[in-house]
Amino acid sequence: MGLELYLDLLSQPCRSIYIFARSNNIPFEFKQVELFKDSVLGKKPAAGSGAEQPRTGPSNSEGASKVSLLKKVPALKDGDFTLAECTAILLYLSRKYKTPDHWYPADIQKRAQVDEYLSWHHANIRANAPKTMWIKVLIPLFTGQPLPSEKLQEVMEGLSTSLKQFEERFLQDKAFIIGSEISLADLVAIVELMQPVGVGCDIFEDRPRLMEWRRRVEDAVGKELFFQAHEMILNIKELTNIQIDPQLKEHLAPMLMKMLK
Repeated sequence: MGLELYLDLLSQPCRSIYIFARSNNIPFEFKQVELFKDSVLGKKPAAGSGAEQPRTGPSNSEGASKVSLLKKVPALKDGDFTLAECTAILLYLSRKYKTPDHWYPADIQKRAQVDEYLSWHHANIRANAPKTMWIKVLIPLFTGQPLPSEKLQEVMEGLSTSLKQFEERFLQDKAFIIGSEISLADLVAIVELMQPVGVGCDIFEDRPRLMEWRRRVEDAVGKELFFQAHEMILNIKELTNIQIDPQLKEHLAPMLMKMLK
């Protein structure tokens, strides 16, 4: 029984795992899970080889709930072994498949720098970047009403502060977060920052240093893979014209509103 990865590419952590596995030629079975039951996108990637383009097909939501006790993605199943949480999965894959050292360096200080960023990321970049999608697309879609512009402005101000810290503290004048080569820190950061881009908040436009870093990350993993992994999020505005099942709206709307409090 081979490696199975339960992922939804609308999810930033899932995209980081997908890109990491694909760019390192790690063989896996892609088990597509729909974060939103009965996907509102109409089509999503389905189960298939990690070396293939995602294809339309059934969801593996039920299987994922059996793999992860937390009942969420990403989730990994390797034989009888199961694992949840993005960072844990990335580290497991890097160690098991002995991926190139630059991803998670053996050098204790460089490794600590990766760990430092991953620890900082959750309370800063991740605390703000995903909210742009909730505000501009998902909450209006499920509630039928747009949020006040002040709410987006508040989130963008918080994100701007985090991006300033990211550039000054972590990126500085380096090509990547820990030096001249890409690491897990860069990968986790970039997938998060593509979330605002997908809903029309181009956070790279007026930040040349950040834009150059993004281009280097794209080149490091391969542009084709990068944009294929981000295809759904970059087309998420298509959701605005889709009819949503009333019961699904009733179930998800309160949850989405709560996420922004």
